[in-house]
Amino acid sequence: MRLFAIDADNTLTAFPAAEQIPEGQEQFASEKDLAKLAADWPTDRLVQIWNSFAGVAGIGSDLKPVKKFTDRKTAVARIWKAVQKLDAPATSETAAATETAPTAHQAAKGAPKKAKASKAAMPKAGAPVPREFSKKAIVIDLLKRPKGATLQDIMKATDWQAHSVRGFISESLTKKMGLKVESSKNDANVRIYRIAN
Repeated sequence: MRLFAIDADNTLTAFPAAEQIPEGQEQFASEKDLAKLAADWPTDRLVQIWNSFAGVAGIGSDLKPVKKFTDRKTAVARIWKAVQKLDAPATSETAAATETAPTAHQAAKGAPKKAKASKAAMPKAGAPVPREFSKKAIVIDLLKRPKGATLQDIMKATDWQAHSVRGFISESLTKKMGLKVESSKNDANVRIYRIAN
């Protein structure tokens, strides 16, 4: 049975045996154990733990960050499902194996570094590439659809106000990234934004 440990920095680590868990870390082996630990945590900590999984390859590349959970039980269930993807070290012979144990927090800290590196990479047009799952990437995906996106579509996807969306399209997409964004009205007299190919 695998055991999981979490430290004060929300670093989650999987261990094959209890004797490998460093002192000072809280440990759990089941969703019920995690629920008992989480009962004393502030809800912000649950959000931070979940968001450390979101977008991490091998753990939660299909998971999206959240601002809050509907309740503690839902948060615990979702976190428990995500930690099942953590692998424990193969052997328990040395403490060095513990140091190389994969952790959600380390993977999550590595994700922004990788994103920064890919953001700095310039495509042929010389524009920066947005981070995956960022609001910029979400807006670009919406605008690349054949029929484009309405102001309301973009506001709903990003939780931005109308003036923020228009400013973002004008400044970030058009001026900084050099994208050609077409603006037109559809048959219902609703403005549509679309990235021209």
